[in-house]
Amino acid sequence: MHLQEGMLARQQRQHPPWHRLPTEFNRLNFRLRKQALARSPKPRDPPALQNSGGGKGPPQCRGGGSGSRPAASPRTRPQLPGGSAGPSKPSPRGLTGWAVSMPGGYQWPHGPRLPGRMAWRLLVLFPFLLVAVSGNTAPFFNMSIVYVPEDLEIGQEAFQLQASDVDGDPLTYSISGPEAFYFSVVAQTGKVLLKNLLDRESQARLTLTITVSDGQNDAVSRKLTVIVEDRNDNAPVFQDLPYETTVAENATAGSIIYTVSATDSDTGNASKISYSIEEVIPDNMKNHWLFYILPNGNVVLNGSLDYALNTFYQIKILAKDGGGLLHGVLTFQQSVTYLSVTIRDLPNLDPYFLNEPYSGSVPENCPLGTSVLTVTATDRDTGVKDEISYSITDASVPFAINATTGTITVTAPLDREQLPNEELLLEVMAWEKNLDIYGNVAKISTQVTVTVADVNDNKPQFYLCSLSSCNFSANAQSNFTGSIVEHSSSNLAVSGLSIVTHDPDKGVNSSFELYLQGPNASAFFVSPKKIVGTGEVQILVQDPLSVDYEISHVMVVQIVANDTGNPTDCCSTATVTINLIDSNDHIPEFPQSVYNLNVVENSVAGTVISPGITAYDPDSGILGQITYQLFPESVREVFTVNATSGAVLVYNGSWLDRETRSFYYANLQAKDGGNLTGSTLLEITVLDANDNPPIVTGSYFISVNEGQNVSVQIQALDNDEPGTPNSELHFEILPGPFSANFTIDAVTGEMHNKGPLDREALDDDRGRMVVTVEVHDLGTPQLNTSVNVTITVGDVNDNAPVFLNQSYEYSVFEGSAESFVGNVEATDADRTDINSRISFLLQSGSGSNNFLIRSSRLGPGHYSGQLSLDPDVSLDYDSLQQKFFSLVVLAENTAADSVGDTANASVVVYVLDVNDEPPTILPTSLHDVSVSENGTQEGLVCTVVGSDPDTNHSLVFEKLAVTCFKGLSSAGEVCWDWFVLAPNGSVLVNSSDIDYELCDVVVLTLRAEDINTEKGNRYSQNETLRILITDVNDNAPVFLPSSETFVVVPDVSPVDLQVAVVKAKDADSGPRGTITFSILSVVFVQDNGISRPFENLFKVVTTAEQDTYVGSLQVASNLDGSLKGQYQVTVEAKDGEVPVHATQTVLDIFTVDNSYLVRLQFVIAVDEVQSNLDNIKLALTVATKAQVYVVAIRTQEDARTSPQAKSVMEAYFVYSNGTALEVNQLSVLLQSNSQVLTQLVNLGLAVIGPGEVTKPDKEKELTGVIAGLAAFLLLFILVMTLALVLTTRSFKRKLNAMKALKAATTLTPAMVQQGPGIPGTNQYNAEGANPVLNLSFDPAHDLGFHEDSCSVASMNSLDENTVNAPGDDTPKVSKGKAWHMNTASDEALVAALHLKEPSKVAFINNAFTTTDL
Repeated sequence: MHLQEGMLARQQRQHPPWHRLPTEFNRLNFRLRKQALARSPKPRDPPALQNSGGGKGPPQCRGGGSGSRPAASPRTRPQLPGGSAGPSKPSPRGLTGWAVSMPGGYQWPHGPRLPGRMAWRLLVLFPFLLVAVSGNTAPFFNMSIVYVPEDLEIGQEAFQLQASDVDGDPLTYSISGPEAFYFSVVAQTGKVLLKNLLDRESQARLTLTITVSDGQNDAVSRKLTVIVEDRNDNAPVFQDLPYETTVAENATAGSIIYTVSATDSDTGNASKISYSIEEVIPDNMKNHWLFYILPNGNVVLNGSLDYALNTFYQIKILAKDGGGLLHGVLTFQQSVTYLSVTIRDLPNLDPYFLNEPYSGSVPENCPLGTSVLTVTATDRDTGVKDEISYSITDASVPFAINATTGTITVTAPLDREQLPNEELLLEVMAWEKNLDIYGNVAKISTQVTVTVADVNDNKPQFYLCSLSSCNFSANAQSNFTGSIVEHSSSNLAVSGLSIVTHDPDKGVNSSFELYLQGPNASAFFVSPKKIVGTGEVQILVQDPLSVDYEISHVMVVQIVANDTGNPTDCCSTATVTINLIDSNDHIPEFPQSVYNLNVVENSVAGTVISPGITAYDPDSGILGQITYQLFPESVREVFTVNATSGAVLVYNGSWLDRETRSFYYANLQAKDGGNLTGSTLLEITVLDANDNPPIVTGSYFISVNEGQNVSVQIQALDNDEPGTPNSELHFEILPGPFSANFTIDAVTGEMHNKGPLDREALDDDRGRMVVTVEVHDLGTPQLNTSVNVTITVGDVNDNAPVFLNQSYEYSVFEGSAESFVGNVEATDADRTDINSRISFLLQSGSGSNNFLIRSSRLGPGHYSGQLSLDPDVSLDYDSLQQKFFSLVVLAENTAADSVGDTANASVVVYVLDVNDEPPTILPTSLHDVSVSENGTQEGLVCTVVGSDPDTNHSLVFEKLAVTCFKGLSSAGEVCWDWFVLAPNGSVLVNSSDIDYELCDVVVLTLRAEDINTEKGNRYSQNETLRILITDVNDNAPVFLPSSETFVVVPDVSPVDLQVAVVKAKDADSGPRGTITFSILSVVFVQDNGISRPFENLFKVVTTAEQDTYVGSLQVASNLDGSLKGQYQVTVEAKDGEVPVHATQTVLDIFTVDNSYLVRLQFVIAVDEVQSNLDNIKLALTVATKAQVYVVAIRTQEDARTSPQAKSVMEAYFVYSNGTALEVNQLSVLLQSNSQVLTQLVNLGLAVIGPGEVTKPDKEKELTGVIAGLAAFLLLFILVMTLALVLTTRSFKRKLNAMKALKAATTLTPAMVQQGPGIPGTNQYNAEGANPVLNLSFDPAHDLGFHEDSCSVASMNSLDENTVNAPGDDTPKVSKGKAWHMNTASDEALVAALHLKEPSKVAFINNAFTTTDL
């Protein structure tokens, strides 16, 4: 829009009326001074307004001017740059034709000088005068937008309404509108207070109607935009609650199991949310690290899941915003929710059997289908619970299993004896119906032990075999053949028989009896008579005479095996045919039929029992060669015989135990070469060995006084055979503490003491002597037993006292009355209290009268003499010639029969000086020491050393106070427990929480104490020890919060331009706290939400400002001005020492695209615009409160623009919050500020337009021209009509003025009642002729004026468009007083009569008030 059009619209809306006048009318300056008006008193009787003709005229004839100012100088008003005159204040309510009565009666003539010229001038000015009739200016606002924080408390000031009023009138403010609910305003001051709490998240922008009134004009209103600034008053809110998910137990580590989302309705860092896991339930160390959460809210599995361990987890998730200001404090808001994770069980585990191991029992021969037991398997995947099936892997077993129930039953007849083992192992397989997650069959096997219980269903059978090699699965035998030499002796077994009897049943069911039957049964007997299970059967000769070859060559017997537990099928019979062997004519014969042999028990193998038992056979040759053999075979386990010599030997000595078996019987068989045998009976007696130790009878406790003899006999016995060495006993005393004091008879066991017994030589309190006596037999090996003989020796008083030391040395401090000196100790070796009692006394001499001694018992025979000063004696160290006393202490045995039982000891007592000097701490031990923070240094820090001139000093150190400093400031009590001071002066580290960032200097106030001080000050002076805390890199950089909004204008953003700033601090010091900034990523987020990454678009430069590091974010490459949205730049701050700590933040940089480009056209050249650029930008900034970015200044070449424009400046107007002004908004702001607009016009501003000039519409231009011509024609007709009317009235006014002038010439000043008069105006105040004061006037009074007086020129100030000089502004009158005309009044009157310019004299009419205007 063109500037002229904009200015006109602005003036019509907001500015005072005089701004609407054209340049010609602005030259009218009535220079009404407010000060003069304020000092003018109001008239007591306001006159009525009349015209000069004597009668009341119409309103338009009642005066054309106010007359409150003197005539102005005819000099012209200074012109402003650009050729236009500055704005003038409005004219008072009249125009011309009236005179103003001044104090003193002076009048200014008002007759018109040039009636024709004035009439046409009024015709031109009339449209503007219609709006310039008010004498007071309406106030106006200079504000359009305010910012209010949302955390403002009710009653606090929100903002200040600011309006301007050039008249200085008191202003009254108010607000209205639907959104005025939030505020209240103090009407007199414009201070706006908060009435109801704000919430930016509910309403971020409010629109108020603000109104101001000065009480004189209509109230002025305008819209005010209230921007509610964000504060961090909202905690993150989790979306889509509750959070529940189900995760398969085979989920891999690193997989995302859920995504949580929280939003924060705040802005900036306060809306940036970070997530963390606070707790995992069940709570244990493993579960705490089982999950982690990413910044985007993804919950990630960090380990492996197992449904068998946990079926459910509850994860406590914390959402925390980036922090922001709330009530002026950096505040972080957070919220907590729980994510319920249910673990879905998968078929990944094999089943397992319950109640393993399995074992069952079933009797043999049980019915088919008998149930043995039931196995039960279950799916380990308890959340799946698949169906289980069963089978037995070995199909050959006589059992089957129900595939569904797992019950094992018998499927075939069971015969325990036919089974390889009575315990059958079955492998049972259990498998799940469905495949597992790996595609395999989930199965498990177990072993089931089935025991087939025995039933007595078998009778014993006979087998031809040896016991060690029988095959009982073969057929049993019923016929056996053996042989025996005729007339064999009794108990001789039939040879050639290998009969084994076997009952396949078990236990008691396999027990059976054997006996013989048949015709020859009486000649033999069977052995054994009873067998359990399996046994070897022998037939032995019972009647040798019946065994006769000559009677019968063959003898037959039947062996019957009878199973008594099976009556239905009890017996088996075997026929044994015994072939009798004919002997030679002579058989080997032993000289004796019975041999009695002896063998000692426990004899070793090979021991010879008998060197040779031989038989005699007179046969010669091979038939006479005899070999020997022992029978039966069972005896061979213990004994053996030499086959050639007949010597009987021990075969296995471990069987020889007389206590178990004392006799053995065996047949010794002698066989000749013809196989004739002879036998003899061996009776082997097991002889006893010495295996019983002696036994002591009774106990031995003897009491005797010392000096008497002891005699006691030890009684003992031995259970071995009397009269043998095994039972013969000897005695001896074993070595011991008292074995040398006694002797014992080895045979009788009588014990005596060797010498007199001394009670005092015994250490035992009760005087006991224990002697150990050993009793042993004479057998081999020799056995012994020991017994303790206890002799208690009674005490006799036979010892004198003995001092423990022959001399003692003690010391005592001077002046210490009744002070304890020391102890002397003596002992008496007697062992009873009455014989060992001791009393002490001091031997006279050498100052013994200064001391006392008291006896006390310390123990048996041990007494102490307590030596102390006499309470009536006070030693003076300085008065003593000798600083010691030599005393003799006597110890006397009070129970002694003679007075000579005493002992003495010398005691030297030294007198000591008193410790009365205070200790001091060595300054060299108080030097500053350093300790590293965070527990990196432990143990001893330093040692404080003290000294004391006293020789018996004992110093301890104590800590009095701890002072903490950070820099030069106090750090409170944060370090009070960091260090401890040990009593020996060692300063030790006491805490691992030492923190340099909290405190860098610890000052310990300490002192030393001499605990041995008895007089004077025992403490040293208080000293301080400074401990300097050294820093380590333990803090990460922290970004400082900022509410600043960053904006970039791509068109005016060259490389290296700073577009944003971040600030960070690191609590560490030195290189550890040095921060370096870097850019991690740049993402552009368009207005439609689409994101796009960029690289190398920005760079960051790091600088240091005291303890804060500043990262200047600068443009690194050209920016695209067409993009609409914001850049999200992730900036990282790193410190400078290992371990490096890093922190990140995201900056939002708003872009201002080229749609906000504004074109400003100037009527001056480009170089002039450039030279005035600073002033132009300053004026634009003042008007818009926005940052001005100038893109280009170039020559105007567009023909469509204003013809006067010579140059164009393209610019952006950007606010700190990222918003920008459009061309229409800029025009409104400039038009609302007249001062700035005038300044810009003076600087050449012509037109404000958008960045692109729109081609004008020809049709609209033509329509505008026609409308303008029609309006001009209508206005011209109206002006001509008004000019005709006004011309007529002008002549009438002039005629009246001439009449007034004529009357004025006939009156003297003394006749005037109210001071100086102005011709034609205030001459006739008394008569009511003053139109300004509205006084009545008699129209019948003829003033003597005539109509032809129009030739006289008017001197009324209202008739001349002149402007007073600046020096004319101050009226030179006394305040509040009326004054009479002097020579200056005369000069003014003369000048008025002679049409001469008067001197610069100003008059004040005290009767004139602003009401008249």
